[in-house]
Amino acid sequence: MTPELKQKIDRLPRLPGVYQHKDADGNVLYVGKAKDLRSRVRSWFRDHHARDGRLRIMIGKTTDVEAIVTDTEAEALILENNLIKHLKPRYNVLLRDDKTFPFICIRKEPFPRVFPTRRIVRDGSKYFGPYADVKNMRLMLRAIRSVFQLRTCALNLAPEPIAAGKYDPCLEYHIKKCAAPCIGRQSEAEYDRTIEQVEKLLNGHTKALISLLRDEMERLSENMQFEEAAGLRDRILALEKYARKQKVVSEDEADRDLFALALDERENVACGAVFQVREGKVVGRRHTYVHPIEGLPDTALMQRLVEDYYADAAFFPGEVLLSHDIAEPEAVKELLLQRRGKKVPLAVPQRGPKAKLMGMVHANATILLDEWKMRKTKRGEDRIPHAVRSLEKDLRLQTLPRRIECFDISHLAGTGTVASCVVFRDGRPRKSEYRRYKIRGAVPGKPDDYQSMREVVARRYANREDIEWPDLVVIDGGKGQLSAAADALRTAGAYGKFPVVGLAKRLEEVFFPGNSEALHIPKASTSLQLLQRIRNEAHRFAVAFQRTQRKKKVLHSSLREIDGVGEKTAQKLIRRFGSAKQVEAAGEEALRDVVGPAAARKIAAFFEAKNGGASSERSA
Repeated sequence: MTPELKQKIDRLPRLPGVYQHKDADGNVLYVGKAKDLRSRVRSWFRDHHARDGRLRIMIGKTTDVEAIVTDTEAEALILENNLIKHLKPRYNVLLRDDKTFPFICIRKEPFPRVFPTRRIVRDGSKYFGPYADVKNMRLMLRAIRSVFQLRTCALNLAPEPIAAGKYDPCLEYHIKKCAAPCIGRQSEAEYDRTIEQVEKLLNGHTKALISLLRDEMERLSENMQFEEAAGLRDRILALEKYARKQKVVSEDEADRDLFALALDERENVACGAVFQVREGKVVGRRHTYVHPIEGLPDTALMQRLVEDYYADAAFFPGEVLLSHDIAEPEAVKELLLQRRGKKVPLAVPQRGPKAKLMGMVHANATILLDEWKMRKTKRGEDRIPHAVRSLEKDLRLQTLPRRIECFDISHLAGTGTVASCVVFRDGRPRKSEYRRYKIRGAVPGKPDDYQSMREVVARRYANREDIEWPDLVVIDGGKGQLSAAADALRTAGAYGKFPVVGLAKRLEEVFFPGNSEALHIPKASTSLQLLQRIRNEAHRFAVAFQRTQRKKKVLHSSLREIDGVGEKTAQKLIRRFGSAKQVEAAGEEALRDVVGPAAARKIAAFFEAKNGGASSERSA
């Protein structure tokens, strides 16, 4: 830890909040929450030797820590969850749904619509779900549409167009599926009361809703409003029919959520299942997968599962049951207390009906985990492509070259020398693992591909515990480049850990270190085609980076000469006008709209002086 970072950590407040570990490039490595920011962040650097290898690597990369203070630990938990989903830090546990499950949405609008959706929009609308069982969701929607007369149209039902008589009743009104709020036959207050009843149904409280409707039916009957009472009677009958289709799992009719975790350490994956029980009946379930899980205790996985679920929940039950303990129960209890307004007990049942119920949820999590592994095999993630097997045979390798890394050097007449490293896994590119390098030892005008290759290979493999070793390294070039790469590997202490070959462009010959004779692979061979594809991808990636660097240099050499114009301002001008020449021709008034009056005057004065000097020279 640098003195600057230590000083920054010492100045952190002793308040709840969220912290972010960042590397030298400003990338967020990890997001965490804390009850005491200073104490929690300090502990990372004090106790990091006791952590697993993955997190030790993360601490080694950390050069900066940023903190956001919140009022409570519960707020920190929600903010942490949102930041993890937005930033997707490499060293956080990321939960992934197997697919995008549908929700039922109550749209925030006058006379709200109720409809299924797979896309959540944060506009104040309410979402219920997700529904892993789409059949159950459709049953719920059918119940809503048969019991409640809700509109399905997308008309703008603001008071003005309704009062102006802009709309006519549609077929839904005539077949008694809608109460026609579009023509003023139903008030907004009456419609909102119906929506409250829909929310009760979506939260699984059918018994309470039936009781409420029965009381209302009796009141209408006593007031001689028999037609309205008959309508409520039909609603009650439809709700009772729907309730009979729900699976009863407990006789105490309690509201509770059950979380179970199934793990497979050999496959490095876990599945978390959540069952929503309302009034003793299962009304919904969802599941998520965690991959990879190495180095993560069960308590941390369960903690992330529970936090992820309640960060977006619309309903909070009276009890939460877990298959495993969680790492920080007090933080979750505070969140539930804040969101529900009452304490919610967390328990890991060991015996009795609740343990039996938890066994059912855990069995479902295990089945879902088995399905995931079966689908993975079916998708071919465990199958090795023929080209990879053919490459193992043609190069006479000891192991399958499942992970291949390839290096290339690019420059323009000896200037702007850069390098690329591309990664292929099972014959497919892993673009998230591509890396590009500026060559530090390059001398402008004196290209040295051998020295450049020596530098980039050494930088890639020297003191690198955080990368997975490749099964094969390919060098774009012949014997010279290959020899330079082999020297760099020896210096880095990585020589012999994996095979390395050179692929010469002219005759597509394959060279091995220390062997002057080339290996000729048949042109039609899938293994040679795989090597060519990897080599071409490394070349493309290097050339693209070299061009980007060249453009930046051109940009720097013109607009950046102007006093007060930084890189961001120069980029803004280029985006607006297209080139430095167009910026020069734009004039002060046009520049003012982009960079403001002060910078516009400086830019215009710079070009005016430049052009004036040129005119004087020509006239002389």
